[in-house]
Amino acid sequence: MIYELTYESVAKKGLLTAEIDEILVTSRARNAKSGITGCLVYYNRRFIQILEGNQRTIQELYQKIENDDRHVQVRIIAENAVEKRTFPDWGMAYFPIDEGSVSRSELEQFRRNLKLLADFSKPESVTSILFWVKVKSLMAEPPGFPL
Repeated sequence: MIYELTYESVAKKGLLTAEIDEILVTSRARNAKSGITGCLVYYNRRFIQILEGNQRTIQELYQKIENDDRHVQVRIIAENAVEKRTFPDWGMAYFPIDEGSVSRSELEQFRRNLKLLADFSKPESVTSILFWVKVKSLMAEPPGFPL
């Protein structure tokens, strides 16, 4: 059995693109070694992530995530055991909306890419379904939507 956990959080004010890039690099390396897969979406200073793997490993990782001071309001959305992974490869959708001006076309391309990923994904568990519900809700927000 595979264990899934979906959580959301809010990036601390002033979190830099370089810090988010470091999160991605570190997470990819650590998760690959630990057999963890999933998807991380960052937009409008919010993180939504689904993690998949061994239950104990995921719960230990979530404890580290929860204690990371680069974000606040860390909250589990759902967790459950499943037969197979929804995301066999690690993925991250990232849009640096807080980094100066971005074009509307870049935002729309980002949204289209996420919709495509959602359409190709076949969520079968409550956790993965709620992950996509939260992502789609987040994507409906205009850039810079106040928290």
